Amino acid sequence: MIHIIADTTCGIPKPIRDKLGIPFVGQVILIMGVSYRDDSEIDTETFIKKLKMSADLPKTAAPPPEDYIPLFRKLGKPGDSIIVITPSKEMSGTYRSAWVAKNEFPTADIRVVDSRTIAGGLGSMILQALYWAKAGWNADRIVAGINSMSARERCFFLVDTLEYLQKGGRIGGAAALFGTVLQIKPILTIRDGKVETYEKVRTKSAALARVKELVDNGCPTKPEAWLSISQCSAMDTANELANEYKEKLGFKYVPIYEIPPAIVVHGGPNLVSVSFFVEE
Repeated sequence: MIHIIADTTCGIPKPIRDKLGIPFVGQVILIMGVSYRDDSEIDTETFIKKLKMSADLPKTAAPPPEDYIPLFRKLGKPGDSIIVITPSKEMSGTYRSAWVAKNEFPTADIRVVDSRTIAGGLGSMILQALYWAKAGWNADRIVAGINSMSARERCFFLVDTLEYLQKGGRIGGAAALFGTVLQIKPILTIRDGKVETYEKVRTKSAALARVKELVDNGCPTKPEAWLSISQCSAMDTANELANEYKEKLGFKYVPIYEIPPAIVVHGGPNLVSVSFFVEE
């Protein structure tokens, strides 16, 4: 049997994870001197309220290796395989924590895969891997499939301000200053596992229009594209995008995921992203 393990940065809602039987671990949020696990002790809505009251930027910590060990002990039976699909190791220590825990089980078949992305794209990989596992794919084939998806993802996201990315060290300070001074609203992307600027536009409405255009022109019109939207305090924008893609691209369903606190720390409120996968 093959087990797929996720963490909360995948954005898949807990009811869906529970229904599908996906084991997952939480990220750690440090805010106002208190630490919280975002799988059980704090949700995005509560985090936003605390963020607005906090004088200092909250911090995040990857789940410790100890969080993976009980799962590996429970699921790593002879003949079974475990595949842990993590957020980009350029943005999170989750990959390293899973590797440290894996080393405690030298005889178990445990694969730790760096998705090179985060949020909706990572969630899509988790769901696809689960589908492949249920279809009878072996671990080698699933890992190869995830690596292929990683190379084919296209991700575009918008933030209200670059302040959080700058303070969290997720984007260069010069880019943050440029955006603040000239009131530029950049379209961001993930390239080589890192947050990068894709384009710079003048207004939020122009940035949103450009994201619509990028998806209209680049997203395959088939389920394998795994088109998804992720948002934090931006449900109106997310619904607008979803309706646009349903109408123009013919998708019957475009999932909208809530971005978890561990990502909001670095992107800030009013964050929206779109992810899809191009064909090989």
